[in-house]
Amino acid sequence: MAQIRSRQRIDPFDPQHLTSIAKVLGDTNDGLTGSEIGYLLNDCHIPDVDPNNTKWKRLFNAFVGFQNEHQVSNHVVVFITKAMNPASYTDNPTLFSLRQDQLNKVLAFRGMAVGTNGKVRRSEVAGDLDEAMSRANHFRSALTQRCVHADVLKYCTAEILQKNYFHAVFEAMKSITGKIRDMAGVSSDGAALVDEAFSLGNQMNPLLAINSLKTETEQGEQRGFVSLLKGLYGTVRNPLAHKAKINWDMNEQDALDIMTMISLIHRKLDKAQRYR
Repeated sequence: MAQIRSRQRIDPFDPQHLTSIAKVLGDTNDGLTGSEIGYLLNDCHIPDVDPNNTKWKRLFNAFVGFQNEHQVSNHVVVFITKAMNPASYTDNPTLFSLRQDQLNKVLAFRGMAVGTNGKVRRSEVAGDLDEAMSRANHFRSALTQRCVHADVLKYCTAEILQKNYFHAVFEAMKSITGKIRDMAGVSSDGAALVDEAFSLGNQMNPLLAINSLKTETEQGEQRGFVSLLKGLYGTVRNPLAHKAKINWDMNEQDALDIMTMISLIHRKLDKAQRYR
């Protein structure tokens, strides 16, 4: 999509868009600092009309004041471009991705998007919130739509934001290992961990059980769960641990399917009980 030129007239943003943009860039935890806001406003020749207000309100008032006077929103686009300069994020690329995603959810409704170069470009206007979210970060949006377990996302938030499928899956697999170890009180790994925690021996005495194990059907489900876990370790975790990223073709669809399976494992583990 074509990049928006600074001299090209851009129609004003409505107050809702300006509010959302200001809240992203002035967020308490992940937004610009007060000094950064002051510097960028000055650099963009936007009067800092309310410097003592909270960060996002300070930005909003600066944006809306300039927009009301000049009846354009070019100054907002220039500010976003300067705030999203990739050179400012070399030590924290995750923060760049986070701000980019949040801004793009808003800008999608105006037919705009922040690219990986930090510049604002033209795009198709989003018709609804689902479309806007999907465009911002399709990978994260798809995981959200699939209701992927929170423990999966907790282990790989940075990798998801960076759309790093290889390491997102690798970190998600670690979440399974960590949970089983904590629940079973053991320290083994891989197939040995699965056997120690869940396998049914001659005495049928696993450490953990995903059901009551009272019927043959329930015991079969437990054995199937063991096979599923071992399959994930054998086909996903172990190759990821021993192969370089460049030699593993991990695309978004593969990552989504694997992480959905890992989410299923977590939901089973949530219902598991100590058996002995």
